[in-house]
Formats: sequence, structure tokens, C-alpha cells
Amino acid sequence: MKAKAPGKIVISGAYAVLEGAPALVTAVDRYVVADSEREAVFEAPEVRVALPTGPLPYFDASSLRKDGRKLGLGSSAAIVVACLAVVWLERHPILPEGELANRIWLPAMRAHRAAQGGGSGIDVATSAHGGTRRCWLDGSWLRHEVHALPDDLHIDIYAAREPSSTPEMLATVRAWAKRAPQEYRRRMDALCEAAKAATTAESLAAFLDVMAQQRDCLARLGDASGAPIVPQELRTLASQAQRDGVIVYPSGAGGGDIVVCMGRRGGCEAWRQGLQRAGLEWLSVGVNARGVHAVPSGDDFD
Repeated sequence: MKAKAPGKIVISGAYAVLEGAPALVTAVDRYVVADSEREAVFEAPEVRVALPTGPLPYFDASSLRKDGRKLGLGSSAAIVVACLAVVWLERHPILPEGELANRIWLPAMRAHRAAQGGGSGIDVATSAHGGTRRCWLDGSWLRHEVHALPDDLHIDIYAAREPSSTPEMLATVRAWAKRAPQEYRRRMDALCEAAKAATTAESLAAFLDVMAQQRDCLARLGDASGAPIVPQELRTLASQAQRDGVIVYPSGAGGGDIVVCMGRRGGCEAWRQGLQRAGLEWLSVGVNARGVHAVPSGDDFD
């Protein structure tokens, strides 16, 4: 039995989601493939937590990696979702996709949190259910629902040459929050308001406006905390692109390992050469992708 689970990008709500604000997350059409009939050659810690007595299924996460490093597309979440899916499908081979996602997302999220020492779980929920989702924390409980992005919104995804570490970025911000709680609260409140506004924007223009606000809030949060959430070179590009109605910003915890370019299709395509000249690699990746699902037994690994 084989199963595929997609990666993801965080469109909106990075950092703010940990404070209860909503995040927008979309599945991307690059998948981890798991195979219960093959023995694992690598033990992912999230899978070991999810399946403590084994056996662990084989998985291929190469589509979410490049040159031996993660691309920042949620590979660890997709790995545990795909591996739990094949275990469920061995027992229930005709389980409908929606039911499969409902059964595995919560144990997958718990395993992912345990292995990584915390986290919101938005990447796990999106890998399981697919599409674009609005996610928010209610205490420690993650709630999520389908979300429709504005009509005519186009999203391009780029990879930087150097990866950034989400745990390190979060740790830097948390340490600063302890040193300067009042300033942290002020910066975070502004970021949370921008994240909330992104989920209610009724037009493409309004959505792009609040995304620019959110990027600027993240830049100020990074400056205050010492975390390079929006690197200086990216700010320069973003300022130039915004004049053309295109919003450029780092996805997720920042640092620039994954950069998102959004706007109308023509504007995003016009900026591809400029972003590539700046050292970013355009990825042929689609959004709003299908969630975890079984793969016909005759299909090869992607």
C-alpha cells in the first residue's frame, strides 16, 4: 500500500498563530510518498513517536528537498501524515480520503509536536486535508476549516540558497519576549491584527494590502528580537515589487528559505527574472493541492 501527503506553505499568520490569531496555509503539489510494503531506510523521529512499536514504512521525501537539504515546505509533517496513512490503509484499504484525513491528522499532529517539542500543527492539518485552510489555536487545540483565497490571486514560490532554522528563529523571538514583554506584546498585537484582516479581506487589493502590512510587522518583530525574519536584501526586493502591485515576503518563520510572491499572474511572472537574479530559485509548485490519499499500487515513486 502507498500513500501521498503534500507539503505546505504558510501564506499568512506566521508567529501570530501561536498567539491565537488565524493562519492561512495551503497545500502544495509536492508530495511525500510512503510505502508499507518496503522497509524504512531512515527513521524520522515523528514517525517513530507515531508508531512506537513499528514497523516503520518506507518513505520518499525527495520532492520536498534539494541538494540534500529541506526546502521549507513542511516535509516533516508530510512524512508523518503519509506514513500514518499507509498504516491505516493497510487495515482499511477502501477508506474515503476525507475519512482518512480525519482519522490520522490528530495522531499525526500529536506525534509531530512531541518530536519537535511543540508547534501549532497547522502544517500537519494542511498536509492531511489539503486545499487552503484557515487554522487557529483554541488553547492547545488546533481548529481548522476550508478557506477560499481571493479570486485572481496568483502565488509563486521561491527557494533561497541557504536554509533557515524554524526552531532557532522561534527561540530567538521567545527569548526576546521574556526580556521585553511589553514591546513584544505591542509588536505581536499589530501582527495578530494583520493576520486576522487577511482572513476577512474581500478583494484581491485588500488582501495584498494586509499582506504587505503583515510583512512589515514581521520585519519590525525581527528587528526588535534580533531574528532575521525578513532579511534586508528581501526587503529591498519587496519594496520594488510592491510598486508593481506584487507582494514578496518570507513564508512561515522567515529567514528567506521559502519566499512567496503574490499578486495578479502577470505581475508575478514579470518579477520572476528579477527574483531569480537576486539568487532565488523559482519552484514549479502549485497550491491548493490534494490532501493525503492512497496511491494505486502500480504507480512508481515520484
